[in-house]
Amino acid sequence: MAIAVGVGVGEWAWWLALTLGAVPLLCLAVWHSADAWYHAAFFLRHGGRRRLPPGHMGLPFLGETLSFVWHFKLARRPDDFIAAKRRAHGSGAGIYRTHLFGSPAVIACSPAANKFVFQSADNFGIRWPVPELIGHKSMVNVEGASHARLRGIILTAINRPSSLRTIAAVVQPRVVAALAAWADMGTIVASTEIKKVTFANIFKMFISMEPSPLTEQIDQWFGSLMAGLRAFPLDFPGTTFHHARKCRRKLNAVFRHELEARKKVDKKCDDLMSGLMCTEDEQGKRLSDEEVVDNMVNLVVAGYESTASAIMWATYHLAKSPAALAKLREENVAVSESKGGSLMITHDDLPRMKYTAKVVEETIRMANVAPMVHRVANRDVEYGGYTIPAGWPVLVWVRSLHTDPVYYQDPLTFNPDRWDVSCCFSLIDHGCNFITYSSIVNEELDECRNQ
Repeated sequence: MAIAVGVGVGEWAWWLALTLGAVPLLCLAVWHSADAWYHAAFFLRHGGRRRLPPGHMGLPFLGETLSFVWHFKLARRPDDFIAAKRRAHGSGAGIYRTHLFGSPAVIACSPAANKFVFQSADNFGIRWPVPELIGHKSMVNVEGASHARLRGIILTAINRPSSLRTIAAVVQPRVVAALAAWADMGTIVASTEIKKVTFANIFKMFISMEPSPLTEQIDQWFGSLMAGLRAFPLDFPGTTFHHARKCRRKLNAVFRHELEARKKVDKKCDDLMSGLMCTEDEQGKRLSDEEVVDNMVNLVVAGYESTASAIMWATYHLAKSPAALAKLREENVAVSESKGGSLMITHDDLPRMKYTAKVVEETIRMANVAPMVHRVANRDVEYGGYTIPAGWPVLVWVRSLHTDPVYYQDPLTFNPDRWDVSCCFSLIDHGCNFITYSSIVNEELDECRNQ
């Protein structure tokens, strides 16, 4: 009996030791298997002459997506994702390999690396992770002559004098009314209320729609579309990505219905959709229906989410910075008094509002409304002694630069006066609003800051 018990204990000890030894080894093998796979494929193609950028590919299939999402959504410290790579692999050339949302990728996160990607149009094309959600014909998903054509038409449509007057006439009274309503409410959830006002303004300016049950539904569809852009691309019922695709089809139907209605009755509205429908390029050609719809969706995504976020953060930082708020108020009151007490700002007033422009710049820097820009390597690209393989997505990570003490003194402090040093690009000088900035010129401003 004693012998049997001893044998049983010995077997259990043996199995326990095997488990404790094998499981960590198995986990280690799984953790490095994806990295080994891509290294092997790269070696078979290039031999030992070239090197992949430093980094790690993470778990098979999932890559580092879970870590990326955790830093963004749960920890709410996305810059730590990049900081961890710098600690593990050094600053080096400022590029790192990774695997995000089902695809191997390279992250560029230094001024020099970002500038290299932005200025190498032949080497890097434009590609969003899921082009169909934004639209294959949208400005952010085409390049070369097509991109230049769309960009020119959209800028013309947005920056028409009539469009700028409409923005001033539509937005300001609604914001004044919202502020009065919030004061009566006493306590509000700022992010929720700001999104409501922003969405109502966006749809009035873009498509001349007043708040209604339909616009509330459209708001929800756009929310689901944005969630799909950040989700893992698993397309089966029940997943966020699958639901986002369904919502995109519903948005297509709404915009196409409005487009056809305007054609049938020759309906002219002083809004963005009419601007896109009527504006011609240098050859006298107008946008196709698909181009109009895709770019309407793209501009709403860019304008709605980023504008609401920027306004919310401006409100937060100004509430925490009474000196900056006092200077902002002083400038706006002076402009108002010079116009006989009028509360409404016009486009002609913008050049005089220098401190307001600084508040806008500083808010955008700290809010990071566009934390990254998506590119793809058109061919094998050499940079800093490493090879970025053809076909790999490249995430130009501009967010971390905006809060890096190497480039900004006391970067986590809201200080509009830091913009006394002029940049090569100015929102006010170009007559841009948050919508234009977010959807079109964000890359240019970041390139300026990186120089």
